[in-house]
Order: sequence, then structure tokens, then C-alpha cells
Amino acid sequence: MLLLGAATALIRKPASAGTEARRIGFVHTGSREDNRGLLAAFRDQLAALGWSDGSNIAILDRWAEDHTERLPGIVKELIGSGVAILVTAGTPATLVAQHATATIPIVLVGVDDPVALGAVARIEQPGGNATGIALTSSEMIAKRLELLKELAPRLQRVAVIVRGDPGIEQKLRDIRSSAGQMRLELLILEAGTGRALDLAYARLRIERCEAVYVASGPLGPAKRAQLIALAAEARLPAIYSFRVFPVDGGLMSFGADYDDMFRRAAGFANKILEGAKPADLPVEPPRKFNLTVNLKTAKALGLTIPQSILARADELIE
Repeated sequence: MLLLGAATALIRKPASAGTEARRIGFVHTGSREDNRGLLAAFRDQLAALGWSDGSNIAILDRWAEDHTERLPGIVKELIGSGVAILVTAGTPATLVAQHATATIPIVLVGVDDPVALGAVARIEQPGGNATGIALTSSEMIAKRLELLKELAPRLQRVAVIVRGDPGIEQKLRDIRSSAGQMRLELLILEAGTGRALDLAYARLRIERCEAVYVASGPLGPAKRAQLIALAAEARLPAIYSFRVFPVDGGLMSFGADYDDMFRRAAGFANKILEGAKPADLPVEPPRKFNLTVNLKTAKALGLTIPQSILARADELIE
């Protein structure tokens, strides 16, 4: 039966001689070096569904290298190349793609509250040319603040570091709402450059913040290293949204499993390639989450990680 199913998939999606492969544009704000695993997860799942890159499909991956201003040019180039689908990672790439086309199907991945942003009309029936995997932003934000509170029970004042990316207003509303419910004071610091990060950390020291929540994306290696170094110098606990931060020496991260989301994005692409309309495919939430703690960094900061956090951690880095 397994062999019959595999044969059926091959018959259903043949790589016919002389037939041009369907093109899929893959747009990511970050770097290929940092995110090659996400592209591999997407490509491998498509292969399992009968779509072979270089045969019956061609995946055109483009990377903004942490420069959101490059996204309009990237999307324009992909549209000009005749892509059948755009796969957009994150809010900035998704909003740029939607501004550029109302007809080419968009599979969004990791967008905070796509209804509030106007990316889709409704979760159950998106209604336009976009669907995919959204983030449950408010729930994850609350969880990160709870983890900081668990780590430092007397915590009262948190510095929140953000960039001025498209869609940041909704994220800040969610952060303020969660912090208000937990009776935490916030200091919002927008820092889009290396110099701005230095100034942000200087200010949070003056304002006597007791912890840091980095609400921006994974960023490039240089900015990521700077953020981690500044937190270490300030000797403050910091939580991040992406696993790559504690892997590189940050203290702790909690967020959606992006490998899983990109595998599921391949399922959306498969349905669209077979004729489904994005308007009719409900947007789905993440299903897997990761809590990563760097124990070496905790020791360097003189922090004792509560057993309650250690027991729930998916990964402990020593």
C-alpha cells in the first residue's frame, strides 16, 4: 500500500519532459546562513508530497540579510520571474508581498495576528490571496514575561527592545496588555542600529530595569552578538523569541518551532499547486513550541534557574 501511495504521488505530480517547473518564491528577512534549516524543512516536506525542487518545481529563495528595505525589490523580482506562489517568512515580508500583488497566492509563515494587520479577513476563511501559519503572538508574549517573572519573582520593570518593522504596533499593544495584567512596568526602546542598541542599554541602566525582553526577530549575526554581549555586560536576565539567541550565548528563549511551521507551509503550497484557493484555506496557529535555556550564561550572570523552568525546557545548553 505504501508503494502504491508513493507511485500515485509520482503520477499525480509528474516532471514531464518539456514542461516548465512551477516556480515558488521563498522570501526571508534574515540570512540564508542562519535559516538554511527552514528552507530545508520546507523543501523536504514538499518532496514528501511529490514536488521535487529542480524537477517539477523550482524554489527561488531570496534573503534580505536583515535589511527590510530590500524586500520590495526582492518581491518585485520574484513576481517578474513568474512565480506561482510566494512563501513569506515574517510580518515585513508578508506585508510587502501583499502590497505588491493581489493575485499571486501567498503562504505566510510566522505573522503576528494577520487579521489585525489586514493580511487576511478572517482566520477561518482568509478571503484574499494569503493564508498560512500565523503566530499566537499575545499568548507567546505573555509566556515570555511569565518566564522572566518566574526567574526573578520580584521583577517590576522590564526593558523591551524592538525595531521599527512593519506590524510592530500590534506587537507592542500585545506586550503592553500582557505586562499590564502582570503589573509590570515597561520601558520600550526602539533600536534598529548598532549605535541605537548601545544607547538603549545605556538608558535601561539609568532607568533601573531589572530584565530585558528582546521582541525583535533573530536579526543578523552581528546585531545578535551585540545584544547578547550588552545583556551580559549589564548582568541582566534577557529572554528572546528565537532559539538562535541562547544557542549563541543568550540566556533564554521561548517561541514557536519554525522548522515545524515551514514543514506545514509546504502542505499549504501543495494544496495551492493542486488548485486550492488561499481564500478558502483557514490560517493555522503554531503547534509546537521550544523553551531553550543556556545554563552556562545563567551561571555567568549568577542566576539560579528555577526547577520549574528546567523541568519544562526543551533544550538545556551547558
